[in-house]
Amino acid sequence: MSIKSAAVLAMALCAASAAAASGQEPITKGKTITGTATIQAIDSASRTITLRDKNGVDDTYSVGPAVQRFDELKVGDTVKTTYIESTVLQVRPAGEAPGPTSTTGAVTPGTGALPAGTMGVQDKMTVTVKSIDADLPSITVTTPDGRTVTRAVENKKNLEGVKVGDKIDITYTRAILMSIERAQ
Repeated sequence: MSIKSAAVLAMALCAASAAAASGQEPITKGKTITGTATIQAIDSASRTITLRDKNGVDDTYSVGPAVQRFDELKVGDTVKTTYIESTVLQVRPAGEAPGPTSTTGAVTPGTGALPAGTMGVQDKMTVTVKSIDADLPSITVTTPDGRTVTRAVENKKNLEGVKVGDKIDITYTRAILMSIERAQ
């Protein structure tokens, strides 16, 4: 199982809920993290950029060709970043066909005067409930590639209404939004 598939499964199993099992709306769990850093150095030949965060920690990053306005970045610019992550779960009764497993991604450049953009990735998979241990509480599922995975569940009540054979559709989305502000 890939790292992203394991992350998707772990988040989904921790958040699965009886509301989804009873046919109600899908369950969504998410988080948003924001931050800023200042450009300390730029190496145009290797397309790397060194950023310093608010704690004074420097990190150097490779910038791929999808960033089309790399040459407009300047030392001293502030990079504003927002990271968004969400998991959507839908429990379906046994017997229904699983949804397709897929990974999609896109990079969208900003349209303002300064460089900006959004990069997003979405993974979809359907797992099948193999067993449930309400005492621990935990759930064991089979992934689309045939692996068996067991995970603890945060809240025992989340297992109510979930049955062996049920399918859990998982949609895991990550996006990062970045923009540049000129130093004053």
